[in-house]
Amino acid sequence: MIEEPFSDGDSLIHRLDPRLKVIFAILYSFIVALSSRFPTLFAALGFSLILIVLSRLNVQEVAKRLAVVNGLILFFWLVLPLTFQGKPLFYLGPLAVTREGVILSAQITLKSNAILLAFISLIASMSIATLGHAMNRLYIPDKIVHLFLLTYRYIFVIDQEYQRLSRSAKIRSFRPGTNAHTYRTYAYLIGMLFVRASARAQRVHQAMLCRGFKGKFYCLREFSMSLFDWTWSVIMAVVIFGLGVLEWTKIT
Repeated sequence: MIEEPFSDGDSLIHRLDPRLKVIFAILYSFIVALSSRFPTLFAALGFSLILIVLSRLNVQEVAKRLAVVNGLILFFWLVLPLTFQGKPLFYLGPLAVTREGVILSAQITLKSNAILLAFISLIASMSIATLGHAMNRLYIPDKIVHLFLLTYRYIFVIDQEYQRLSRSAKIRSFRPGTNAHTYRTYAYLIGMLFVRASARAQRVHQAMLCRGFKGKFYCLREFSMSLFDWTWSVIMAVVIFGLGVLEWTKIT
């Protein structure tokens, strides 16, 4: 199963209504993604860090996820300042490091980290099942919710099938290389994986029908808004509105 290291907790963020967390995570990510001024981006990053602190998450686990994203962002820092047209800051041999390229790289860095930290705090702090039921309560189409939950539930089964097929190929002395035999073998492996996945899906669907499945997953947890949830709704709304004002209003 896919690990959910942040879903178990008893912090302020964990106690929030899951529907609120989904709504505000989406709105917050939109406002941050559309922002370009550095005061707004630094403010967003600061608020995301506050959410992480309030969530009381494992710092090492959070750092691992940040390392993956920032490893990709490092590629932008290596490419954009050298390829983006603009005013040169300095030269690295025949290549010019442009001011506009550095600014764009910095904006991408701040946006990515702010959004990721917010999603870790708001979305990763609940289980996948809870997230799916929250999506259902927000009137997201049932088919999308079912696809999301079933994909999470059975993606590890497909991985097991792949590992089984891969071991079978190795037992038969298959050694990958850059030749036609390798390409054909991988093509057969992927094709057989789809065949087995389809057969497994049919068996799972039949088993669900035998157990009375009628196209709906029932949640044992009832979602209800408390005074605490309403208070946090006001706080998050003020933060999002404040970021918008900071971004699109000239403060003199």
